[in-house]
Amino acid sequence: MHKKEMVAMILAGGQGTRLKDLTKDICKPAIPFAGKYRIIDFTLSNCTHSGIDTVGVLIQYKPLNLNTHIGIGIPWDLDRMYGGVHLLAPFMTETGGNWYKNTANSIYENIGFLDYYDPEYLLVLSGDHIYKMDYSEMLAYHKEKNADATIAVIEVPEEDVSRFGIMSTNEEGAVTKFVEKPKSSDSRLASMGVYIFNWEKIRKLLIEDNFDKNSQNDFGKDIIPKLIEKKERVFAYSFNGYWKDVGTIESYWEANLDLLKDDSKLNLYEDKWRIYSKTTANPPQYIGENSRIANSIISDGCVIMGEVSNSILFSNVYVGRNTKIMNSVIMANTKIEENVIVDKAVIGANTTIRRNNVVGNSIDIALIGEGREVKSNSGVQGV
Repeated sequence: MHKKEMVAMILAGGQGTRLKDLTKDICKPAIPFAGKYRIIDFTLSNCTHSGIDTVGVLIQYKPLNLNTHIGIGIPWDLDRMYGGVHLLAPFMTETGGNWYKNTANSIYENIGFLDYYDPEYLLVLSGDHIYKMDYSEMLAYHKEKNADATIAVIEVPEEDVSRFGIMSTNEEGAVTKFVEKPKSSDSRLASMGVYIFNWEKIRKLLIEDNFDKNSQNDFGKDIIPKLIEKKERVFAYSFNGYWKDVGTIESYWEANLDLLKDDSKLNLYEDKWRIYSKTTANPPQYIGENSRIANSIISDGCVIMGEVSNSILFSNVYVGRNTKIMNSVIMANTKIEENVIVDKAVIGANTTIRRNNVVGNSIDIALIGEGREVKSNSGVQGV
C-alpha cells in the first residue's frame, strides 16, 4: 500500500442521453468544450490545482475517446510513479462481473483500488460539470467540522430545485435533511455532486449498501440519506463560483456562450488556475481580407473567410466567403462552405455544411452530430 491523505474518484461513465447526437459516439465527459478543452478537463485541472495526485476515473460508456484524451495524465501532471491517474473500467472476477449499476456501486466495485492507497479521505467528483474549485479548501472545512461527510452545495433559483438533490442545514452548517429532486422545497441549497467522506466509515457503508436489495446504489438517493438517518456528521460546504451541469443541449450551449459575456464568472485566462488539456500541433489561424469577427473564441488552425459573431470555433474550422456564423458552437475540423447562415447551433466535429444553407432559426438550438454532411439547400432547424 502507498498511503495517501485523499484520493479522488471521478464518475465519468455516463452516456448523457439528453445531449442526443453529441454522445452518440463518445461519453459525456469527453465532449469538447470552449474551443480547445473536454468537459472532464475542468475536474482534472481542479485536482491538479488542489494538490491531489491520485485520481481514479471511472469509465463505462464508449470510453475510447476519453481514454485517448487522458492517456497517462501528462497535461495534468498526473503521470506519477506512486499515484497519478488511473482509468477504472468494470472488470471480471472469479465470481463474475457486472457493469457499474450506479454512482455508489461504481465506488464499491473499486474498493480494492482505494484500499491500495489507503486514503484517510475519499473525494467523489462528477466528470461532466464546468467549474473551478479548490478541493483543498473543502477538505480543510471537512476537518474543521470533524465531519464524516461533506457535500459541496450551490444556491439555485427556486424554479430549479426539482433538478437537484436539495439540502436543509442548521446554523452550524450540518445537513438535517436531504431530498433528491423534490417538486418544491424551502431550501435552495443544491448538491454539486462533490463529496468528501472519511474513507474508513464510508467503506463500511458502501459494502452494506451494495447488499441492500432495496437500494439503488446511488449517493444522492441512498448513501447520503443513510448517513443522515444514522445521525453521522454530514455538513454542507457552500460554493459561490461558477458551476454548471451541462447535461442538456441547452445548458451545454449556454455554458459555452457564457464565456463570451463581459461579466463571465468563468475566466479561462487567469494564470493561477489554468485549465489543462491535451493539445495538438495545428497551424495558426488565418483571417481573410474581407472577414469579420466579433466577441468570439477562435481556436488555432481556423480559416475565416466570412463573418463570425458571438460564437466559439474549435480548431481547424473553415468558414467560407459570404457565410455568417452567429451564437453558435462549432467543433473541430468542420467545414462550412460559402453562402451559409448558421444561427444558434451546436455542430459536431468533422462535419461539412455545403453551400447555400441555413442552419438554425435563432430561436431553438439546431444540433448536428459529428461527422455529418448537410447538403446544399437542405437546411437544419432547431431541436
